[in-house]
Amino acid sequence: MIRRPPRSTLFPYTTLFRSIGSSQLPDLDPFLMLDEFCATKPAGFPKHPHRGFETVSYMLQGSCKHKDNAGNEGIIGPGDLQWMTAGRGVIHSEMPGSDGVNSGLQLWVNLRRSEKLVEASYQDLNHKQIPQSSCDGVKVKVIAGESLGVKSPVRTRTPTMYLDFSVEKGGKLSQPVPEKWTAFAYILTGKIYFGTSHQELCEPHHIVVFSDGPNVTFENKDNEPCHFVLIAGEPLNEPVSRHGPFVMSTPKEIDEAIMDYKMRQNGFEEKYEI
Repeated sequence: MIRRPPRSTLFPYTTLFRSIGSSQLPDLDPFLMLDEFCATKPAGFPKHPHRGFETVSYMLQGSCKHKDNAGNEGIIGPGDLQWMTAGRGVIHSEMPGSDGVNSGLQLWVNLRRSEKLVEASYQDLNHKQIPQSSCDGVKVKVIAGESLGVKSPVRTRTPTMYLDFSVEKGGKLSQPVPEKWTAFAYILTGKIYFGTSHQELCEPHHIVVFSDGPNVTFENKDNEPCHFVLIAGEPLNEPVSRHGPFVMSTPKEIDEAIMDYKMRQNGFEEKYEI
């Protein structure tokens, strides 16, 4: 399945392509949302809450200022990663960190019901800490999981693979994917063919969802390099109830999350100014 999400200008000074989490593709278990964003000041996402899942922020250009209710703050620079487990509750802000273009990807990964109320935590990697490898015109940055003999240090509560591929003309690879995992690719720049005997061409801002299989095979037949991410995860096969920034298992749990946020309790205490 190949789809191109519509370009959204819902947020001022921000261009957004939402390939997962829209009416076209509401979710893709265990993934709840994938946004490609491009923002300039004074855009941004001021103070807002999360509960019940993880957000994965990967900057491609520019930077993002992050600050939360527990006093955590920092800058996510180009090529940097923030893997945030919202768990029982986080209130944070995400604002452009540079005066120019600030672009990247944000992925939402669901958590099992048994882990939705864990303490909030972060895994931060700057671009120099993300393992890289290359072979025959294919370069990979291993954000989560393993590829071309290198493995990411990121620990994923929901088993996840997140690979950033750059493929030169003539480059090709068959990337193993665990059996029965949900797998998809999102194209950032360039063109790439997926498949073996029957190949499908994918272009920028397209998402391609793969059927279950042991490998994802791709090849760049174009003159220009291609840049895309390949993401896969183990389906949770659990009920999902969601309301804005809250993703739980039942409507009752959503009501509890809304009340906790209003009362600033159970993970939503504002200990520091955001």
